[in-house]
Amino acid sequence: MLEQRFQGFTRGMKWRCLALLLAMAGLGAVSAPVYAAAAEDGEKIIITGASGQLGRLVVEELLARQVPAADLILVSRSPDELENYAEMGASVRFGDFTQPASLPAAFAGGRRMLLISISGMGLDRPAMHKNAIDAAKQAGVVQIAYTSYVNADRNTQSLLAQDHRRTEMILEQSGVAWTFLRNQIYMNGQLAAAREAAGSGTLTTWQPDLKVAYVTREDCAAAAAAVLATPGHDNTAYNITGPQAVGAVELGRAVALLSGRPVAVEAMTQEVYIQHQIDAGVPERAARGGVGLGQELDSLWLAQPDSAVGRLTGRPATGLYEFLATQRAAWETAQ
Repeated sequence: MLEQRFQGFTRGMKWRCLALLLAMAGLGAVSAPVYAAAAEDGEKIIITGASGQLGRLVVEELLARQVPAADLILVSRSPDELENYAEMGASVRFGDFTQPASLPAAFAGGRRMLLISISGMGLDRPAMHKNAIDAAKQAGVVQIAYTSYVNADRNTQSLLAQDHRRTEMILEQSGVAWTFLRNQIYMNGQLAAAREAAGSGTLTTWQPDLKVAYVTREDCAAAAAAVLATPGHDNTAYNITGPQAVGAVELGRAVALLSGRPVAVEAMTQEVYIQHQIDAGVPERAARGGVGLGQELDSLWLAQPDSAVGRLTGRPATGLYEFLATQRAAWETAQ
């Protein structure tokens, strides 16, 4: 009977009216579906870079939140890789930030957008992101969530943070409502070190005291989906981090506990560490690049955990031990 009274109402309006009627009747509150309050029917969500690792996880999180596939616009340079979502009813489109002419049509009809930051050597990323922001505004997008970098507004010594901050400023000045998802370094990148530790019983490092509040890619996706599917995030920045700062000691201890084998942490000088990597088969350029990343990570701004994942998703961020326990096949070696 209540449903008949709501004929012609949008999904979000139905649930708000139902909650009000129940409250007036003294029957208490009612919880709406996770997507009902986010956007009215017909409002579509754009995901850029949808065929990438993070993009796919965000799509899955949105579907888990009962966002209809028909409400998703998935943009990629490789749209053929998203055929499974097209079969579910999602709109799959080609779009390339380096080809601005491709973007207006790619974004047409969308109201909210997740702008996943692009990667690529030699690209002016903020300029590429501006292409997407301008096209989104032209297409009528009213909110853009951007995957930035943790403490991008404070970590002024970091070239990576400066790069993301430039895009943030472009978005702030665009006139479109913005949300900054300032993602920490992915914990997923620690699987290679865990594999080394499990295989050799030794975890080598030239930064034994370095600690970072690593976050899983999956938690980043869950936080992004929450921002896209629920209201109240306009003009807000979130630091998306893991629950605690961890380093080589914590990683070695977790691997030892899970594998049942001892793991020793061996500290080396920078040059000895580089040579150790080269001797292990890592190309010299990659070995020196890894050291460069280590220097980038040596910042107090990256060692500060935040509770944003929990506030946005309703569950705490994944810790290192829990992550390694669920990813054992990716790092554990046969005894």
